[in-house]
Amino acid sequence: MREGHGDSYREADVPAIVIVTGMSGAGRSTAAKALEDLGWFVVDNLPPGLLPTMVDLAARSAGAVPKVAAVVDVRSRAFTTDLHAALGELGERGEPPRVVFLEAADDTLLRRFDSVRRPHPLQHDGGVSEGIAAERELLRGVRGEADLVLDTSGLNVHELRARMLGFFGGDGAAGLRVSVVSFGYKYGLPVDADMVTDCRFLPNPHWIEELAPLTGQDAPVRDYVLGQPAAKKFLDAFVEAMQVALPGFEREGKRFVTLAVGCTGGKHRSVAMTEQLAARLAETGAAIQVVHRDLGRE
Repeated sequence: MREGHGDSYREADVPAIVIVTGMSGAGRSTAAKALEDLGWFVVDNLPPGLLPTMVDLAARSAGAVPKVAAVVDVRSRAFTTDLHAALGELGERGEPPRVVFLEAADDTLLRRFDSVRRPHPLQHDGGVSEGIAAERELLRGVRGEADLVLDTSGLNVHELRARMLGFFGGDGAAGLRVSVVSFGYKYGLPVDADMVTDCRFLPNPHWIEELAPLTGQDAPVRDYVLGQPAAKKFLDAFVEAMQVALPGFEREGKRFVTLAVGCTGGKHRSVAMTEQLAARLAETGAAIQVVHRDLGRE
């Protein structure tokens, strides 16, 4: 038995906890709705200082509320101090929260605020851009300690929802979850990636007339890319490295890992290599989701 704010509860009753935070306009409400659809009990705009109280109430439900999520943002006073204290207190109970941090590029956030015609919560007497800059600085430390960082710049609401379902759907909420993302360097690095690898050392199918209009999901391109001797050597080495790294991440308490695989346009080589890498990692027992960030942009 443990004591929690005047009442005792069994440690087994402590619910799974997710905290959704990040930049205003980055999609916190969409992420919360996705969790709600998965059966999580979600509280929006909860002051961080009330997180332990919310968890206490869920724990006292005798299993009726096994999964709780809270959306917290900078509208709460003493945001960073209260959040840090709440995370520390909850961690001591044996079920540290998973913190999901949503962000987006400044120009994306500006467009979103313009489309809904509402002020940024931190802009005060300045403009929206000043509010975004102030919020990004305030949240720098929170982002650095988050379990999962999602860049929503290129995601619509349906794609963001799919990413959340991939991470939290089914029975995969426990243990390490790995997202393998293909991308094109011409569109920029994925800022939410934990590890980035480059497969531009392989011959580019773009320069082969019959392969150019296809993608890495089509058999002719897949066979061409994976048929390169360097591709097999690279995949063998990368999977071997992940068999060391992923258990290490899990031992250190990391819940989510994003591996990014890039080529020039994110259409051929990175797509084929991402699919193959994900298939091999799945054979090791890892919980995998595949995302092709830039497929279809060309």
